[in-house]
Amino acid sequence: MKTIEVDDELYRYIASHTQHIGESASDILRRMLKVAASLDAAPAPVKNEPVVKAVATEETKPVSEVRDRVRAMRELLLSDDYAEQKKAVNRFMLVLSTLYSLDASAFAAATDSLHGRTRVYFAGDEQTLLHSGNQTKPKHVPGTPYWVITNTNTERKRSMIEHIMQTMQFPAELIEKVCGTI
Repeated sequence: MKTIEVDDELYRYIASHTQHIGESASDILRRMLKVAASLDAAPAPVKNEPVVKAVATEETKPVSEVRDRVRAMRELLLSDDYAEQKKAVNRFMLVLSTLYSLDASAFAAATDSLHGRTRVYFAGDEQTLLHSGNQTKPKHVPGTPYWVITNTNTERKRSMIEHIMQTMQFPAELIEKVCGTI
């Protein structure tokens, strides 16, 4: 196996074409360039052909919807806007905004069950959070009707993101990756 260097923009473009967790850059490029793995291997799938077919049930999301949500979260992690954030609280807020935009009802269900021993972490207004504890430093989550407390340590912020993403049924590998960037 050989190593090649690509600039950040090209890497983001290649990564944005990921179709499933664990897909290597070589697999992505083979599919995009329609190059078979070996001479006697089957041709690469057509770009619009689904890689995995599944039947959706009430408890699971369609494969294409899950794949789109995973792709959106990966694109956030690779975005310049996310990379420019120097503070954990700002990355935390971007992740929350993105999760809400992907599935508002699942986000609502996840945040309803998320609270501390004495503190409420999410609310529809600033006053509720101010009354739930001293120095909560509530901030409005952009693009949502939610407010969140921000006077928590980074590990607690990671824990909140982990809970929300688990409830929204994101893959464990992606949850770990997102939490590791906060």
